[in-house]
Amino acid sequence: MAKKLFDFIVFDWDGTLMDSTVTIVKCIQAAARDLQLPVPDDVAAAHVIGLALADAMQAVLPDVDPKFYPKMVERYRYHYLVRDHELPLFPGVREMLTDLAHQGYFLAVATGKSRVGLNRAMNSVNVLSMFDATRCADETFSKPHPAMLQELTRELGQDMQRTLMIGDTTHDLLMAANAGASAVAVEYGAHDANLLATVPTLYSAKKVADLHQWLSENA
Repeated sequence: MAKKLFDFIVFDWDGTLMDSTVTIVKCIQAAARDLQLPVPDDVAAAHVIGLALADAMQAVLPDVDPKFYPKMVERYRYHYLVRDHELPLFPGVREMLTDLAHQGYFLAVATGKSRVGLNRAMNSVNVLSMFDATRCADETFSKPHPAMLQELTRELGQDMQRTLMIGDTTHDLLMAANAGASAVAVEYGAHDANLLATVPTLYSAKKVADLHQWLSENA
């Protein structure tokens, strides 16, 4: 059996484990519509997924009066909370996480969600017990700052050079680069393959099954 390259695997949540990208885009657009602000198109709205919510609203509507950003966050949360309990994990995610845990990897989540939002999501799909640690954007610096990975490795006593970050956005991949961790991209989430390819990674998975297989053979 080949020697493992990693001990610690950190996943992004939205668009990587949970199939929530389309819902998040629609909620950002609905929030802008509520406030009679310019409605971002699908690509622009998807691009900011993974950032802390306040940062995402500023990034997606950079030219509006800053007084609207807290209102955008409020309206986004209103729309998202109506739908979040319906959101599923991507097919194959639960089996992949179970397999990785059985192989002895430490598992964690680093997400742009709030603590309340992540706990709600994890409880709704019953995966809270699968992870050794989690870090949210309202607890530390937003991606692509390396703080989430730095804090998670310290919390679990892990080596950054034996840590692998997996995510669907360049925010995730740049966070890994900034922290000195390795990274794998997934192409089924918020950022398309061409954008993901602008950041060096070990692998880019087209679907969860590809990711699971790559991890089994290479991680």
